[in-house]
Amino acid sequence: MDSRRRVPRTDVVLADPRLVAAALRLGRSLVKDAVAQAQLRARQGGIDPEEVADEALAVLPPYAASLRPVINMTGVLVHTNLGRAPLSAAATEAAVAASGYTDVEFDLAAGVRARRGRGVLDALARAVPAAEDAHVVNNNAAALVLAATALAADREIVISRGEMVEIGDGFRIPDLLVSTGARLREVGTTNRTTYADYARAVGERTGFVLKVHPSNFRVEGFTGSVDVAALTGLGVPVVADIGSGLLEREPLLPEEPDAASTLTAGADLVTASADKLLGGPQAGLLLGRRDLVERCGRHPLARALRVGKLTLAALEATLRGPEPPVRQALRADPVALLDRAEAIAAELSSAGIDAVAVPSEAAVGGGGAPGVPLPSAAVSLPERLAVPLRTGEPPVAGRIEGGRLLLDLRAVPRERDADVTRAVLGAGG
Repeated sequence: MDSRRRVPRTDVVLADPRLVAAALRLGRSLVKDAVAQAQLRARQGGIDPEEVADEALAVLPPYAASLRPVINMTGVLVHTNLGRAPLSAAATEAAVAASGYTDVEFDLAAGVRARRGRGVLDALARAVPAAEDAHVVNNNAAALVLAATALAADREIVISRGEMVEIGDGFRIPDLLVSTGARLREVGTTNRTTYADYARAVGERTGFVLKVHPSNFRVEGFTGSVDVAALTGLGVPVVADIGSGLLEREPLLPEEPDAASTLTAGADLVTASADKLLGGPQAGLLLGRRDLVERCGRHPLARALRVGKLTLAALEATLRGPEPPVRQALRADPVALLDRAEAIAAELSSAGIDAVAVPSEAAVGGGGAPGVPLPSAAVSLPERLAVPLRTGEPPVAGRIEGGRLLLDLRAVPRERDADVTRAVLGAGG
């Protein structure tokens, strides 16, 4: 008898207790797809018909969503393609706790509606005392859109030509601002803009002056720009997009602007990302003068740009909780990193894999601290292992340099070293 005729029916396979349990966790649709794949393999002769249930279990995804956790060994701490900042354990727990019914807009004591996000707004007020008020939207681009729409629709935004940046994937700040109905008044040149350039441009049609931190490039040589403190003398609001989300000065990144210092220097409104150097979930922050923040928060667009309960919970826990992973990686000891790389390389070498510990250079990434090298250490492997590691479980992403695959340890917690070793052994076996 043709063995293909013995392939069990779908309903019979789905009745396997292991697949019944999997369906409760992952959903019937995903489990049914896995069964169909297994049945096809059996019909093609790849497995015996009796192995269909086992094969279905083997090909089931670990999660109901297609996103997969990745071990980031690229040496880029805030890697946009890998989801930027990884959440702290405290932020993850807070998001899980908020995943059901929660008091996001409800006062449990009074039994009435309450201000949305009041916990995270209080945390921001404590983290940045120089800000009179705060508002949270879904990313920094949204923060800029809201500010431009609420404060400068049908008016002019004065901006230096040297700060009209493109931040990746064809996304350009000028295009974003013009889409709000504001008009751009460009001043200065690509490399030099003076106070007089701004002063000549400011007038009765000015909504605000925008200062954009050129976070993903540096201009060197014959250059000049005007700082926030000087711009406050123009008599119009000054909005500063600091980008990477530092709330206070970071000694390791002295050139990176932070919210507290920028507001103290006189900025009326600061916008920033929460999922970069702040180390939280994707969100955009507006911090500054109460009247300006309130105008933004009361604009109809604010409803379309607001964040959900999971983001509010994770952001509050990031602000109140322990140091997030990105900050830990930023402050990692290069000597300790090299010790870890040598230990991993030694274990891999003993298994016959060409592995060597080497010094490396990491970077902040995500448009933060361009050109600032972070001394690090990596495990150097044959380039051929790059694809097996990226497609393994768990996926491990490194970088190719000089014909070798480098697995940089800067963004990897010490407790994942054993996982890295197992992944390389599996890819090289």
